[in-house]
Parts: sequence; C-alpha cells; structure tokens
Amino acid sequence: MNRLMKKIFVPGSLLVFLLLPAIVGQAQDANELIKKVKDKLALVKDYQAEGVMKTDVSFMKVPESKVTIYYKKPDKFKIKKQDGISIVPKGGGNINLAALFEGDNYTAVPAGKGNINGAPVAIVKLLPLDEKSDVVVSTLYIDEKDALVKKAVITTRENGTYEMEMQYGKYTNRGLPDVITFLFATKDYKLPKGLAFDYDAGEQQQKTNTGSGNQKGKIQISYTSYIINKGIGNEIFK
Repeated sequence: MNRLMKKIFVPGSLLVFLLLPAIVGQAQDANELIKKVKDKLALVKDYQAEGVMKTDVSFMKVPESKVTIYYKKPDKFKIKKQDGISIVPKGGGNINLAALFEGDNYTAVPAGKGNINGAPVAIVKLLPLDEKSDVVVSTLYIDEKDALVKKAVITTRENGTYEMEMQYGKYTNRGLPDVITFLFATKDYKLPKGLAFDYDAGEQQQKTNTGSGNQKGKIQISYTSYIINKGIGNEIFK
C-alpha cells in the first residue's frame, strides 16, 4: 500500500505547476469578458432617458413617479422626478453600472458559472485596488454571449450589501437596461446614494421595530426611452 501511495504522490509544488495554466487561463477569460462588457458600455457617452420609478420600502411613503435620467461619461448621473426634485448621487457609482468599470482600478477574479432566470452566466468578482474604495467587492453575473451584466451584488463599507438586477431589450446592443431593480436589506442599508427620499420618521420607527428586522427593500426603474449620444451639458448635473 505504501509503495502504491508513493507512486501516485504528487508534490505540492508540482501540483501547483500543473494547475497554473488552467488558473491563468480562467483569469484571462475573466479579463476578456470584463473588457467586452466595458467596450459595449463605452459606446454610450451620454444619454437622457425617460422612465417610471417604483419604491417598495416598508418605512417610506414614495408614490410611483415618472423620472428623467441623465448620464454623462465618466461618472455624472442624475435623476429628476416629475415634481421637479433632482436626485444627484455622489459619483453615481451606486446606481450607474458603467461606473463600476471606470479606471481599470480593480482585479477581475473568475468565480465559476451560474444562471439568472434560467439563462447561463459567468460569475466574475471585481476587487478594487484602492484600499480607500467604499466598494469592497462586486460580484457580477454576466451573459457571455451578449456581454451583459444581468446581476451585480455589491458589498460596501458604509451601506452593507445590495443587489442590482438588469433586464434588457431594445437597447441590448448598447448595454442599457429596460428595467433595473435595486434590492437591499432595510435594517442596515441607507438606500443607494441619491435615492434617500423624505419619509415619515414615526412610521419608520414603528415598522423597523417589528418582525425579523431583516426586511428587503426594492427600488425599480423601468426605462421607456433613451436619447443616446446627443450631448448633455455639465450644468444639468448641478
């Protein structure tokens, strides 16, 4: 038995050497896939979009609202509600998918395969190289054929973990979603920056003290139209 074990024993250093090409290959595949996603998103320099925003958070009273969304590369992003209230998230990173890929200041790590709504996806984790980055890790579920991010799970230092789910249709070739949904735990999340509306503090106190304390909140934007690459002045974002 000992002789047989000696014959099939592979030193650890040799095993790593044998596995290294596969590991390197997977890393290259992840980087190539991220590049395809970035290249598609880079086709959009700016846009103005119309849509409808729905908010489903137990402690907030926010009616369904028509919104106009503005974006300008690299990180200018603004939502304007029909009542004239402007929402300007700092940097746009929390609700603008393209901002995740700006600057190449991250490492892409392959994390296997999965599926979203029955469709196969590749899973890639983005690890920021900046130690001061608010984002700790972004886990992306990517449709390899169309180079589309179908889902992103983003862990931050300040706002816990939240999810973004994207549905595509008419603007698939530009990487722009028809519907984007944000999901987050209300117990430890402040809402994506720029989406924190006024709410009834008394109602918040009552509802957050009941139940499991692990309720989910949801904000969904359904885009009805885009005007792409027509030029947007910086004054819009002030």
